[in-house]
Amino acid sequence: MTTHHDDEMLCGRYLCVFRLGAFLALMGAVICLASCSTTGPEAGNTRQTGDEEAVQSPGVAVPKEDLEPLPGFVLRHNLGPDGKPRPGPMQESADWRISDFYGKGKVRVEDGVLYLEEGNDMTGVTWRGPLVRKDYEITLEAMRVDGSDFFCGLTFPVGPDPCSLILGGWGGSLVGLSSIDYEDAANNITARINHFDNGRWYRVRLRVYGEKIEAWLDDQQIVEVVTTDRKIGIRWEVEPSAPLGIATWRTTGAIRNMRLTALTETPFDYMAPK
Repeated sequence: MTTHHDDEMLCGRYLCVFRLGAFLALMGAVICLASCSTTGPEAGNTRQTGDEEAVQSPGVAVPKEDLEPLPGFVLRHNLGPDGKPRPGPMQESADWRISDFYGKGKVRVEDGVLYLEEGNDMTGVTWRGPLVRKDYEITLEAMRVDGSDFFCGLTFPVGPDPCSLILGGWGGSLVGLSSIDYEDAANNITARINHFDNGRWYRVRLRVYGEKIEAWLDDQQIVEVVTTDRKIGIRWEVEPSAPLGIATWRTTGAIRNMRLTALTETPFDYMAPK
């Protein structure tokens, strides 16, 4: 026979168990959300094509056709509307859009120079004009105006896949490609350290030709990768830049004199992979 006091104790125990279960469920949900989120360049999610499903960025929700145009910043190129090389003088096009990065900073053009102001986290532009996906070179000049992270994240096509050349990432001095074989620029074979001075222009040259990706900073080669049997991709944060775009990370950067040249002949300094 149970008493009224015993019933109260039993109800109290059930209530404690219920509250404990609810608390544990809430903590589990918080831990799950924390583990699924990324907060900066150190987070390792990448976008890959092929067998691995792409990790989508929230910024991709807005169709690129609806993005804000950016008049005034010119890309010189030798492409026809179909993306094939066109003989004759270089064309000048300003078919850029402001990339749909959440928390982006201000984007402006002054005297032909593109300024990507510090955002939280990324600020950038995306090319919407004719595009070549192999056998081409991109040249430009880039400057870190203010800040301490990458001032030029150049996303570019490698056949059907995008890739990014990062200058000054992971705290200001890391150079490399994101991503190679699912590893970002800090962790793959292209990673290297290079000191960058704020307020200085750097000459950048990127080449995608045959089965290689190459890049130069001023007169020094900083990247040489054979792409055969490798997985090429980008980090999910950079999705709004694809297939061709430029972005910064919590840093104000400047870009000028950008040129895209489709290569109709083998470059004189190109050595085919063995």
